[in-house]
Amino acid sequence: MRLSTQSVSTIRSAQGPLIFADRIIDARMGEVVKIVFPDGHTAEGEILKIEGETVLIQIFGESSGIDAETSTIFFTDAIKKAPLSLDALNRSFGGSFQPIDGLPMFVPEKWAPIAGFPLNPVARARPEQFIETGFSTIDGLNTLVRGQKLPIFSLAGLPSKEIAAAILAHARGGGGFIVVFVALGLTFHEYAFYRQSLESMRGEFVAFINLAQDPVIERLLAPRFGLTLAEYLAFEHGRDVLVVVTDLTNYCDALREVSTAREELPGRRGYPGYMYSDLASLYERAARIKDMPGSITLIPIVTMPEDDITHPIPDLTGYITEGQIVLSRELHQRGIFPPVDVLPSLSRLMQRGIGKGRTREDHRDIANALYAQYAKGCDLRRLEAIVGRDAMSESDRKMLDFAAAFETEIVHQGSERRSITETLDRSRALLSRFGLAP
Repeated sequence: MRLSTQSVSTIRSAQGPLIFADRIIDARMGEVVKIVFPDGHTAEGEILKIEGETVLIQIFGESSGIDAETSTIFFTDAIKKAPLSLDALNRSFGGSFQPIDGLPMFVPEKWAPIAGFPLNPVARARPEQFIETGFSTIDGLNTLVRGQKLPIFSLAGLPSKEIAAAILAHARGGGGFIVVFVALGLTFHEYAFYRQSLESMRGEFVAFINLAQDPVIERLLAPRFGLTLAEYLAFEHGRDVLVVVTDLTNYCDALREVSTAREELPGRRGYPGYMYSDLASLYERAARIKDMPGSITLIPIVTMPEDDITHPIPDLTGYITEGQIVLSRELHQRGIFPPVDVLPSLSRLMQRGIGKGRTREDHRDIANALYAQYAKGCDLRRLEAIVGRDAMSESDRKMLDFAAAFETEIVHQGSERRSITETLDRSRALLSRFGLAP
């Protein structure tokens, strides 16, 4: 490893967490640097931009106290790596993998680059093992399977954090999961909520928490640390890992902020043009590998800016992932939890994880019947708004009643956890009550 010290006079200026340093040679993008402050304490940083002999460095942490004359920069010739060990289980870390639970740092068994390693598509095994989340709208209608990446598209003010906490607590896949929870840009209120949820969990977990006040660059590092640890647990120790990341919108905003600091040409709505490939470098790490135990299942939560599903963040996420769970503001205002809008929601791998030997033989028929009849009821609501219920036929009023019953009896479940058997039994009973059973 090269360890070169730059003269203190090479620091041209410091602007918040950004340092501009001159007369730097033999540096590389993404290289980790160490900054020694005048009082002797140190901080890490990363090279964001190289222009001739000038480099732009982002500090991980506070830059207060740095000056151009008595501070020193060390270039390590190394990219960011994650410390890996089973001792990380049931621990909480910050966005730079520093402990925040009051316990000392563990001794790593190995180190691995946080960018991960490319996975040969031919080596991927088909995701087809059912995961029970406890929510009827997911288990029954948009089934999640091991190795899948299934985002939740939320809106500002909707209870996405409560849904995430319930999935963390209730997800079951045959042998239990290790949960890797990554939280990005949290307020203190949100952090307190998630901390309480994690403390009440019965299974094993690892948490990476980035608060809103923490450095922006840590918002980009935290999900990569979490996924690198997930790969270690899944593919070296044969464990099934469920990775929940909230909120990817904060990640993309951080990506835009760093891109602006690099003075890169903006793309759609100011986000960098490479955001698609950057998001893919996260999402595509969810996988199963042929002839190997272990899996990584990814549930990213995306708050859609301006309630717009065509916004670049949900739009690009939808291209990369295998479906989406869409939340509805209208259902939330009516007190329905979880407020999942069933019709635009989709799990492209559902067919692989349901049926005889996995969930139940009649699962597909029940799901198809629910979708078909609920869609008819939703269409008729628009007609009802024009002509009124009394002007509609008896069969049309029956479909309206079915749609209302479906929302209150199947979609709405409050804090109740439902098994897949209970979900299918309730659904078949509802269909039979209206004479619609398959």
